[in-house]
Amino acid sequence: MQNTDSLPHHITLIGAPTDIGAGARGASMGPEALRVADLGPVIEAQGFQVTDRGNLYGPANPWLPPVEGYRHLDEVAAWNRVVHEAVYEELSLGRLPILLGGDHCLGIGSISAVARHCRATGKKLRVLWLDAHADFNTNALTPTGNIHGMPVACLCGYGPAQITGLSGQTPDIEPGWVRQIGIRSVDQGEKRLVHEAGLEVFDMRYLDEMGMRATMESALSGLDADTHLHVSFDVDFLDPEIAPGVGTTVPGGPTYREAQLCMEMIADTGLMRSLDVVELNPAFDVRNKTAELAVDLIESLFGKSTLMRRGS
Repeated sequence: MQNTDSLPHHITLIGAPTDIGAGARGASMGPEALRVADLGPVIEAQGFQVTDRGNLYGPANPWLPPVEGYRHLDEVAAWNRVVHEAVYEELSLGRLPILLGGDHCLGIGSISAVARHCRATGKKLRVLWLDAHADFNTNALTPTGNIHGMPVACLCGYGPAQITGLSGQTPDIEPGWVRQIGIRSVDQGEKRLVHEAGLEVFDMRYLDEMGMRATMESALSGLDADTHLHVSFDVDFLDPEIAPGVGTTVPGGPTYREAQLCMEMIADTGLMRSLDVVELNPAFDVRNKTAELAVDLIESLFGKSTLMRRGS
């Protein structure tokens, strides 16, 4: 039975139109594509009040090569500071912020804000990282220098001072607070660091062997009413056959029904208090179908159920 009645009534959309941390241009158009796909009205139809704060502003993408293993570090830091303050303000007002990316480097700002809020309110934090990639690279490991491949590492303290400790302490989060789901592309050095850090990863082989239901039961175990559940939804989590509109497609992701079950089981907890939707790239999409699919899945996070169960 879905338990979205316990979610904050007021939802805030925050656009962050930048591809500053990505290796392909176009994710900067993601927020508008989600709006065109009627994200706000779709959530309102589930009984919530939605306020669209419009778009944040930050540095333009200079499209330069990496310096000491980081591309656009200063610009990435500036964008994440702006995101951090915007997300923290909405959480402080008792609202549920949805960050519309933009690339996944923005998770540094949003999740550090959530961590800061959880410390201020005495809440535990659980982060669900829905992604094809572990995003646990460092400048010593990355083959590209693209910081959208580093946000989880930075949040866990493996990164430069400009983008670690935005919450007021370093690390911003502990690896044990994260559950990664759908992972199927991890660089070799990154894999070693993931194991050393003790990150809990439910990769696609795990999903193939155990199924989405058992995967989500494990990823959501131990939650209680004092837990703030943050969902960081990278659209490349999905199989590119159904979601081509991303810059870093990796074959073999969750199907439509698997993704729906994932979202419905998150909704069942009633504990989601913040959400990122990132890496939607309309430049690679077909008639906005990926944005429409993302909105369909987000609708399930807010209570739409495909199951005709009594009480659902």
